[in-house]
Amino acid sequence: MALEIGQAAPGFALKSEHGEVVELSAFQGEKNVALVFYPFAFSGLCSGELCEIRDNLAAFEDGAVQVLAVSCDPMFSLRNWADIEKFAFPLLSDFWPHGAVAKEYGVFNESTGSAVRGTFLIDKEGVLRWSVVNGMGEPRSLEGYREAIAAL
Repeated sequence: MALEIGQAAPGFALKSEHGEVVELSAFQGEKNVALVFYPFAFSGLCSGELCEIRDNLAAFEDGAVQVLAVSCDPMFSLRNWADIEKFAFPLLSDFWPHGAVAKEYGVFNESTGSAVRGTFLIDKEGVLRWSVVNGMGEPRSLEGYREAIAAL
């Protein structure tokens, strides 16, 4: 089932690369959330996309947007990758039950056991305001993020 703009975003609680539980509901009333699903830590395209977000984090922070990056990788892999790349936003592990949150958001690829490139912009009330879903080899545009944040 595809999510529709204007509906409540599915809630979740996932462990970060530091083993801390991050809940979507914790941001309600405080910050908008950019939920960024990606296939695999350490892969070239995923590294490029998340490094671009890292290098342009002010565009998100200026719009009171918390970036939460989600993959089906185990927490320990995400910790190593975050340390290497110096990501200043949480990397969340949707490892077990495998891909449960990606499935809720309609971005789980059964054949690869990973998420596809789906991004969901959720407002402070927990409502989905923008989304883009790309295939495995199709990077997302930073300009798309900027336009969606400006429209909040």
